[in-house]
Amino acid sequence: MAKEKKFVESITSMDVDFAKWYTDIVKKAELADYASVRGCMVIRPYGYAIWENIQKILDQMFKDTGHENVYMPMFIPESLLQKEADHVKGFAPEVAWVTHGGNDLLSERLCVRPTSETLFCDHYAKIIQSYNDLPKLYNQWCSVVRWEKTTRPFLRSSEFLWQEGHTAHATEADAKEETLRMLNIYATFCEETLAIPVIKGKKTEKEKFAGASETYTIESLMHDGKALQCGTSHNFGDGFAKAFNIQYTDKTGKLAYVHQTSWGMSTRLIGALIMVHGDDNGLVLPPAIAPIQLMIIPIAQHKEGVIEKATELKNMLSKLARVKIDTSDKMAGWKFSEYEMKGVPLRLEVGPKDIEKNQVVLVRRDTREKIFVPMSELETKVPELLADIQKSLLEKARNLQNSKTFNAKTVEELKELLDKTLGFVNAPWCGELACEEKVKEVAGASSRCMPFDQSDDADVCLCCGKPAKANVIWGRAY
Repeated sequence: MAKEKKFVESITSMDVDFAKWYTDIVKKAELADYASVRGCMVIRPYGYAIWENIQKILDQMFKDTGHENVYMPMFIPESLLQKEADHVKGFAPEVAWVTHGGNDLLSERLCVRPTSETLFCDHYAKIIQSYNDLPKLYNQWCSVVRWEKTTRPFLRSSEFLWQEGHTAHATEADAKEETLRMLNIYATFCEETLAIPVIKGKKTEKEKFAGASETYTIESLMHDGKALQCGTSHNFGDGFAKAFNIQYTDKTGKLAYVHQTSWGMSTRLIGALIMVHGDDNGLVLPPAIAPIQLMIIPIAQHKEGVIEKATELKNMLSKLARVKIDTSDKMAGWKFSEYEMKGVPLRLEVGPKDIEKNQVVLVRRDTREKIFVPMSELETKVPELLADIQKSLLEKARNLQNSKTFNAKTVEELKELLDKTLGFVNAPWCGELACEEKVKEVAGASSRCMPFDQSDDADVCLCCGKPAKANVIWGRAY
């Protein structure tokens, strides 16, 4: 048991140092490791398996709504990037440039894609001629590079994996509908698959995506009370279409510009999983996304019939869940700690005494509750427990979010609340940039979104006292 204790003690308590706790889990749960290039990471097999599950589920949700996958080049000519002024200005500080091909200086610098709007626009200008060509509902899975100054695995890295949807539509109304549809898909995925509650809303002008006319977001609250943007959906209007001359002939024979959208989610979601559900024993994964939903640990496996029974149970339960068995020669206590660290939702223990009684022990990762279950009931009990764990994790996260959501009337009150307990603060705002910047200066908080669910108590702005135009969710964020 000494090894088990050492294994768990290697995690810093989240109450002592949340940032160190997070990094400990990333490394000890074997999700990722640091690479030789600053700000880059090696996503290890277990971490990548989580991403594969995210990708698989999201990809099917996209395809169910008519989207097709494509792939665009990694490099963007500088002249192409310069076509949309606001867009290039927004990304300029983060762009990585290729200046040489071998030993030869390139005639034009190439940008390593930070995002692919310009590439899609260039392509759409070539293939869209008629209203019959619309809509174009494209998505790509790829990596992007943004030269971040401050990095942390999964949350903010110089290179990360993501999906980026890029669509073209005939009308403004169609683009708006697409933007909101994809935001709702993201919200559904976060809540039903990742068990992470979100607030849906619109970004302020200051916080919207470079080149967009409107940006919508889903915002989540981490265990330490900081906010995390988990996904965004952008309505570009016809701004990019005019910059890239993407026109089509409408039903009356007249030329019109398309209206476009863009939306994305990234490996940042793995960071969210850690910070929403994890505890001082490691990662806690919702069953819907866990690479291993049930780990079978044979007890006293050297004794006759134990491994055989464990293998029999694995074969039976593999039809119902993602199941693995650990028959290594590690001590049982070490195995318990290892799979708790990795966040496996359910553990099954079976040994000689269990076999005699025709039962097993099931242990929940979220509550660590031990349940004795007859083997004859396992096919019913395992799916039932996995479903309950999924539901319980969402309820727990929602309760935490609710307990850390406050209301404020003034910027001083907002600052006092956040200094005392980090969380979401709902406060009225006049819509002026100066007041938004004052909240940042005084309280160290950014506007997370103007939630769709607007309460009726918006009175006067928390900074200037002028009539409020909207309630805003403010917070200190990653």
